Amino acid sequence: MAKSVYRRVVVKISGEALMGPDSFGIHQPTLQRIAADLMASQRLGVAIAVVVGGGNIFRGVNVSKKGVARATGDMMGMLATVMNALALESAIEKAGLAARTMSALTMPDVCEAYERGRALRHLEQGRVVLLAGGTGNPFFTTDTTAVLRAAEIGAEAVLKATNVDGVYSADPKKDKNATRYDRLSHQEAIERDLKVMDTTAFALARENRMPIIVFSIREKGAIAAVLRGKGRATVVGT
Repeated sequence: MAKSVYRRVVVKISGEALMGPDSFGIHQPTLQRIAADLMASQRLGVAIAVVVGGGNIFRGVNVSKKGVARATGDMMGMLATVMNALALESAIEKAGLAARTMSALTMPDVCEAYERGRALRHLEQGRVVLLAGGTGNPFFTTDTTAVLRAAEIGAEAVLKATNVDGVYSADPKKDKNATRYDRLSHQEAIERDLKVMDTTAFALARENRMPIIVFSIREKGAIAAVLRGKGRATVVGT
């Protein structure tokens, strides 16, 4: 098996990716496939941390439109990310690889609190670290969380797992003339208002010279393929 081009990465997996063909919740076969992919990726000698979204269970920005305060809705969404992380942790450990969930929201009866030094020790001991609870603050997305944590733990890239095979000029499901990009700078992604990540995440990545690799999680072995430089993806970087 070819070696990885990176030694340490943060993989950002949306909550929607865990739904598989379902319209809500967690699709167990999809969860198991992603867990197997993470295990294969770790065998390449890569230290892996994962940030999971919560949109398959709860999206704070949606409930805020119904009268709930945005800050309250975002906190509820952060709790959904903890549930997803615990589910993925269980699937990873059943696959035979050690994993730990760490949350920015303190809940000691459920999982460990996020602390940079402890997260680094888990990575050094070969565990997959699942980073839940967002940044612990409302108004920040899990995309921003992924870039922030990547900078904190010294990751070399953020792997953004989506339902499409890269970054397009428009939604390819709605616009047949959408153009797919192979490579973009952070500034170009911001100026073109590309929606694959929010502006705060792109700006933070630009400041830290952090490449973001956008790819489809739907294919078996997609994460390992990207790590080997073989997968179809868009690279957003300097």
